[in-house]
Amino acid sequence: MNLVFVVFDTLRQDHVGAYGNDWIHTPNLDAFASEATRYTRAYPESLPTLCVRRALHTGIRTFPYHGHRTFKGDMPTIAPGWGPIPEEQDTIAELLSAAGYRTALISDCYHIFKPSKNFHRGFDQWTWIRGQEGDKYRTGPALDEDVLRFHTPSKLRESAALRRFLTNYLINVAPREAENGYFPALLFDAAERWLHDNADAERFFLVVDSFDPHEPWDPPPADRALYDDEEDVEVNAIQSIYGPWEHQLTERELRRLQANYAGEVTLVDRHFGRLMDALERSGRLEDSIVVVMSDHGHNLGYPGDQGLVSKQGHPMTHAVADLVAMVRHPGGVGAGAVDDALVYQHDLVETALSLSGTELPGGRDGRVVWSTPGTPAAGREHVTIGWGPLVTVVTDDWWYNANIWGEGPLLFATSDTSLENDVSGANAPVCEELRLRAVDDAGGAIPDAFADYHDRPGCTPFDDVSRYWESGATAARP
Repeated sequence: MNLVFVVFDTLRQDHVGAYGNDWIHTPNLDAFASEATRYTRAYPESLPTLCVRRALHTGIRTFPYHGHRTFKGDMPTIAPGWGPIPEEQDTIAELLSAAGYRTALISDCYHIFKPSKNFHRGFDQWTWIRGQEGDKYRTGPALDEDVLRFHTPSKLRESAALRRFLTNYLINVAPREAENGYFPALLFDAAERWLHDNADAERFFLVVDSFDPHEPWDPPPADRALYDDEEDVEVNAIQSIYGPWEHQLTERELRRLQANYAGEVTLVDRHFGRLMDALERSGRLEDSIVVVMSDHGHNLGYPGDQGLVSKQGHPMTHAVADLVAMVRHPGGVGAGAVDDALVYQHDLVETALSLSGTELPGGRDGRVVWSTPGTPAAGREHVTIGWGPLVTVVTDDWWYNANIWGEGPLLFATSDTSLENDVSGANAPVCEELRLRAVDDAGGAIPDAFADYHDRPGCTPFDDVSRYWESGATAARP
């Protein structure tokens, strides 16, 4: 069968109706969930963006970052594992192309197209939708100062780093005049066009990788107005501040930022629906395995977000780690099923490959997690999420988060979904057991790749993240 993977960057699980949200409009994702198996405890094996995608494009874990080195000019200190796919690893696209599939990558995630990156390897066609976030796409005309001021939180208007970042983005999107100029529209337009142009393909592998709803959160006004219909505001906050919100945002700015994010979720949902309609019209929906997933979420200052508007390795929150993960099998197999087993993102890759019936060489780390009536879910006893030396270990009973050296552990019962009651002090043996599980997942020893990160600010539990924009930094610290 054909394989279609749709990846949404920064899509929080709890902002999708099918996962229990009752106030955000996601009718197309909800409809997809009713036809798919929905995984409730799916997690990335490492973060952030490129670390996730290495595992998704290969089915091979990125953690523990063997052979990591930095690459000139590309946020070199953000995390080990932030780099190209290792040359010795086969990509899923390469394997499927060799098996006779026509392959395509359509994405506006500009990180995977930067110099030295090779995530398009193995694709017969790859399309880059330009202009997201810090993409060096346009240099002019000069931005009106009032436009920049309107999108900059009042407490951060002297931040040179934030001004540079927002200026780059706002110049990129300045020509946009209607919804058809927004990134999800451009992205799914390209995907729909590819389906039309490749109707003769006997079988195909299509990856649609949407950077939205990643920040800057800048949806069409009508989508934002669903969640905040006040037009007369002094600040339209659109960018994550990577720190405690109360230090850098007013309550009004936070509410607008949350509404902008919700509007982006509704925007991407609407255009995802167009892709599903195109698959159905083309007749390919009924001979295709379709996988929908997020790479991670983002804290937005809600209860359980630890007062943060950020993503980070410590404290690791459900808002960041809990993923949207669904697999649709044609013919209604598994439709509406809910799987609560612990799984990794790359398990869904292996599951989809298995369901497609295509025989491929082995060597991947994922496992098939497709359950059938009467068959127990084939999940894992635990998962480890790595962000550099910061690790989170999730079991049926525990949520553990610490530096892999054992520094600054946090431990919560899995029933404590808001992560309010740290019980690490009373459970030191549990903390050590879970730390050793992470070390075991790293091959039994702390990898050399971590050495440069041990003493760097931000890699141990930190309290200075609120000074991120004030510091003049140009890349998020773990």
